Amino acid sequence: MMKIYRLITVYIFVLFSSFSFAQVHKAPAYPLITHDPYFSIWSMSDTLNAAPTKHWTGADQPMIGMIKVDGKTYRVIGKEGKISESILPTSDEKTYSVSYTETKPTEGWQNLSYNETNWKNGKAPFSSNQKSAGTLWNSADLWMRRTFDLNKTDFNKLFLKLMHDDNIEVYLNGTEVYQHIGWTHKYEYIPLNNANLKKGKNILAIHIVNTAGGAFLDAGIVNEPEIKTNANIIEAKQKSVVMNATQTIYNFTCGPVDATVTFTSPLLIKDLDLLSRPVSYVTYSVKASDNKTHNVQVYFGASTDIAVNSPAEEVVAKKYNSSSLNILKAGTTAQPVLQKKGDDVRIDWGYMYVATPSSEKAVEYISTASQAIPAFVSNKQNTNITTGKNLVLNTSINIGKVGAEAKETYFLLGYDDIYSIQYFHQNLRPWWNKSGKETIENQLSKAATEYKSVMQKCDDWNKKMYNDLVNAGGETYANLCVLAYRQSIAAHKLLQSPQREILFLSKENFSNGSINTVDVTYPSSPLYLCYNPELLKGMLNGIFYYSETGQWKHPFAAHDLGTYPIANGQTYGEGMPVEESGNMVILTAAIAKAEGNADFAKKHWQTLTTWTNYLVKEGFDPVSQLSTDDFAGHLARNANLSIKAIEAIGCYGMLAKMVGKNDVVETYTDTAKNMAKRWIAYDDLGDHFALTFDKTDSWSQKYNMVWDKVLDLNLFPKEVYEKEIKFYLTKQKEFGLPLDSRKTYTKSDWITWTATLANNQQNFEALIDPVFKYTQETPTRVPMSDWYETTNGKQVGFQARSVVGGYFMKLLDVKLNK
Repeated sequence: MMKIYRLITVYIFVLFSSFSFAQVHKAPAYPLITHDPYFSIWSMSDTLNAAPTKHWTGADQPMIGMIKVDGKTYRVIGKEGKISESILPTSDEKTYSVSYTETKPTEGWQNLSYNETNWKNGKAPFSSNQKSAGTLWNSADLWMRRTFDLNKTDFNKLFLKLMHDDNIEVYLNGTEVYQHIGWTHKYEYIPLNNANLKKGKNILAIHIVNTAGGAFLDAGIVNEPEIKTNANIIEAKQKSVVMNATQTIYNFTCGPVDATVTFTSPLLIKDLDLLSRPVSYVTYSVKASDNKTHNVQVYFGASTDIAVNSPAEEVVAKKYNSSSLNILKAGTTAQPVLQKKGDDVRIDWGYMYVATPSSEKAVEYISTASQAIPAFVSNKQNTNITTGKNLVLNTSINIGKVGAEAKETYFLLGYDDIYSIQYFHQNLRPWWNKSGKETIENQLSKAATEYKSVMQKCDDWNKKMYNDLVNAGGETYANLCVLAYRQSIAAHKLLQSPQREILFLSKENFSNGSINTVDVTYPSSPLYLCYNPELLKGMLNGIFYYSETGQWKHPFAAHDLGTYPIANGQTYGEGMPVEESGNMVILTAAIAKAEGNADFAKKHWQTLTTWTNYLVKEGFDPVSQLSTDDFAGHLARNANLSIKAIEAIGCYGMLAKMVGKNDVVETYTDTAKNMAKRWIAYDDLGDHFALTFDKTDSWSQKYNMVWDKVLDLNLFPKEVYEKEIKFYLTKQKEFGLPLDSRKTYTKSDWITWTATLANNQQNFEALIDPVFKYTQETPTRVPMSDWYETTNGKQVGFQARSVVGGYFMKLLDVKLNK
């Protein structure tokens, strides 16, 4: 009777969940435009019109939306970003020279009256990197003096604009205004007191010490002018926000009119052409709420800061018509294609586009930031600036009379990066233009022509994915995965290699900026194994190529292919031999399991054999080395890393059977099983298993063991999983299970893997629910961090990373083990 009751319960659950749909109303940050690591714009506020929209790095990339109802203007999207005026330009704006010395000067060197006759003269910036240096600097100490004249001092808000590596002291007219121990990787803005300046001649003096590694100095002064608010603009009242897989949907009240603003990035994971199309939709839908008719105009403005790394860069913009579209276009004047690499870096080559169908008879104009909104409010939309900084691409559409029936219009926002990635010294175009014959205008035109069908496809996909997730793990789990979907995909770039293989290359966002990092691919993989293993192949192909062409000469897998967007070979300081080799073998086996054949493995059999043999030799009791949790430092005898090696060896045995190499199946399978028995004997502490083989007072999440269950390898007895889960439930904090006994921080992707080991829904939810609680209550308002404190929900590091694709592990388990 109990079995019948359970079957009825499951049937009812599936029946009702088949009609469910995502109702995710809150996120640490809200995805608006999400395509790749460079074209990725978010709202970091719960209220869309309360703050500027930003790139995932936190840099302002303002989008502004207005709705005019019977002459009254309501703000629905964003705020204007901060604008700075250079008083003393830095080198990213203008070349400048200074006096400097590398020998300790006499007292008073900070003062305007000091005699600097014996000092050298050099161009900024000072750097130990010859490629970026105005003046090469390799000594330990540097003293710099920069004189400048002012004809006024009544500035609104003054800031020292400074990037330095390492320790620094800054003086303005002899008064110390700043000091810092350490270094910065970007320009910081430090408030200054106007009283430190004077009319006439002034002196900015700096002493900097390079303590280790690279050296860098660039300094200037900027003013933040007062932004005059327009009293005629009313803040629309936001009633709700809802997120699904491909959309973020806001509902507003604009006086007597209700408005819905929908951001759609159609990242349909099974449709590579649409997935790679660099065009999002911003849709406005309006209807009267008072049974009357009202005249309605809508406005969308996009800052040209979307196309720059730094707001100091000059842009060129133009207005034109093409393929039944009205188009606005902007990009930097310099166009330094693929010249910048690193973590906290935005694209400053290629061009951004705002477009509308010609049939909408939109009014388009290009303006300064201060002119943009007043022009719409006053109906004087006739500016057409072609060059400058902080420009805005403005478009307004007159919807006309609106009653109880909703009327809809949309704007297209696109980006053509021309060349996306340098791959082993060859510049590659994006997937959508892999032939080199496609145009962005044609992509925009397709986006417009296919608007209704794309929206229907998105709606279908949103519902299917959500229902899959609910059926696999429940609503809370489904909501967690919805938050992860766009973030994970948009942390990659889709391309085709010169060998005509798919490439889907990740960026290690706010980690170290590496491209195609294997231990980022590993946690990201479940999403892609669930819905499109071709994309996972695109994450592995470059690593295989690196080894198989002899450019990577080690018997273990590489860590990465370079620093984004330059994929010419590993740039990470040291390898992770067991980690990355295990990752590559396991993921190749997972692809075979998902596809039902081992054709991909067969192509790379010799390489997989080399890596597996390395794991047989070095993987069981690993020497001190880094693993994917490298932020925790080196660790010897790492029990979880040992599990990875064991599972990988078992995976190789599974693959050998699938490709018909029966002579080696038993050898590797037995090796893995024997290792698993030894592992239990080495690591068992009674009620749980240790962090390392030699620490009897420790514990850790054994998330790598999830493959034993998901791939049905059965190397470890299920009692091992169950013992660990039972123990973990005693170690939970408010926002989740710590990574291990050393610290209280955690990694959310690993928690979802660990939770998948649970043998019942109650324990699964007990581990998952605190992670979702983190997404709802974290005080850190950035695209989801996967590394945070379990005690208070604060980000420790990392954000906007692809690894949240790992949340789909429970769904993968269900799909592979139906």
